Amino acid sequence: MAYRNSRPTAVWLIIGINLLLFIATLINREFVFYLLGFQPASFLTRPWTIVTNLFIHGSFWHIFANMITLYFFGIFLCRLIGVKKFLLVYFIGGIVGNIFFFLLPPSPFSIAIGASGAVFALAGVLVVMMPKLRVLLYFIFPLPLWVVVLVFFVIWSFLPSIAWQAHMGGLVFGLIAGYIFKRRIRYFYTQR
Repeated sequence: MAYRNSRPTAVWLIIGINLLLFIATLINREFVFYLLGFQPASFLTRPWTIVTNLFIHGSFWHIFANMITLYFFGIFLCRLIGVKKFLLVYFIGGIVGNIFFFLLPPSPFSIAIGASGAVFALAGVLVVMMPKLRVLLYFIFPLPLWVVVLVFFVIWSFLPSIAWQAHMGGLVFGLIAGYIFKRRIRYFYTQR
């Protein structure tokens, strides 16, 4: 599998926007959550929130976990599939996660925030395209990526106040996208 010489500018841009909006939440949390958070009950009056909520986080640990994962998975994926496909996976995965949250909300008035659905989409692509990829869990334990993704999906998805629906939607989309990318790459190399 050939690696593309792609600059990870898109990854840094997404991280930068997330950090700027996190600072805004520190200044006026309720307003930013209301304006940019995804709430099923108010989606028709604020449709932009199906994308903007991907840039809003509720705590330091929330943004730290999502951005560190976005950094490692995003840079790897930009080199593997290119920046355009990375952006498609990231944003469509996040939107699909929000659609799952819309269809299965804990309450129509719940507000979903965070990039986790998009990040799980990136993880899904990598799990399918690089099934033998080993990562260092907590920078110490070498494990196959699929084990790490499964462990974090279970842990992070079933804690209180976590939008497991967004995680599920993003992961499902990422697995499907990874399968499509892998088939196209295999077809490309066998047709030459």
